[in-house]
Amino acid sequence: MHLPLISTRDRGLIRKDTERILKKFFEDFSAYRKLRKQSKNVYMKNNLASQQSAVYIVGAGPGDPDLLTVKAQKLLAVADVVLFADSLVPEQILHLCRQDAEIIRTANKTLEEILALMIERVRSHKSVVRLHSGDPSLYSAVHEQMRLLAEANIPFEVIPGISAFQAAAAKLKIELTIPSLVQTIILTRISGRTEVPPNEELATLAAHQASLCLYLSARHVENAQAKLLEHYPAETPIAICFRLGWPDEKIRVVPLNQMAECTHQEKLIRTTLYLISPALTPATERSRLYHPEHSHLFRSSHH
Repeated sequence: MHLPLISTRDRGLIRKDTERILKKFFEDFSAYRKLRKQSKNVYMKNNLASQQSAVYIVGAGPGDPDLLTVKAQKLLAVADVVLFADSLVPEQILHLCRQDAEIIRTANKTLEEILALMIERVRSHKSVVRLHSGDPSLYSAVHEQMRLLAEANIPFEVIPGISAFQAAAAKLKIELTIPSLVQTIILTRISGRTEVPPNEELATLAAHQASLCLYLSARHVENAQAKLLEHYPAETPIAICFRLGWPDEKIRVVPLNQMAECTHQEKLIRTTLYLISPALTPATERSRLYHPEHSHLFRSSHH
């Protein structure tokens, strides 16, 4: 097969057409990028305007920056000031902040110093993100911050984050509520510097044999193990989860009667969650929700 010859004149016309099409393409693409940048700047400006003069208490999750909520990322991207617990929140999360944002580390500060900073910045018409590890509703000491902010007439908002117990279940690939096996989750700690109310003592809660997530207890692990053994069988599998979501994360699954020994062997002192649950044993039970004989508002029974 012979292709037809193209004259010099036709080649010139084709080249000109190609150049014209490419030029138009790049002009349109350049205009698109410019419009997109303008839209983004307007969006950021609008967001910034709506976020001025307030404190945003943001849950940073257990450590992995990818586990931040979308709202947390948006707030970090526009905040004027970010206060973060540098001993508990990884610095990679700060890469989401504005380059000109004021970053304040709080590990060495008291509540009074932190509150004074937040109040002064908000009264200076700045948006402030107070970044906490995990979820602010659990062991975060935000109760007193919120109370004092309210007393000072400083507006604030709380943005939830993923807690360590949720991240642990995901890493272990388990559900903490399995039909006919366990349907209750208990989040607690053992008495230490912070006293636990007498009716919430670990031995009392362990009597339920529920999925028990034990925070802030690595320094008292022998005492915790003894109290748990009063009600859970010695061979109950437990997960010891250290610095979930961090590069040096460790997860060890051992029988309950080896909980203290493993903790000491791994030299775990802080940032450790213990997960004690029947759900860590192989289970064959299934939920009624997706059973063919089960009907509900959105699906009739198949039988």
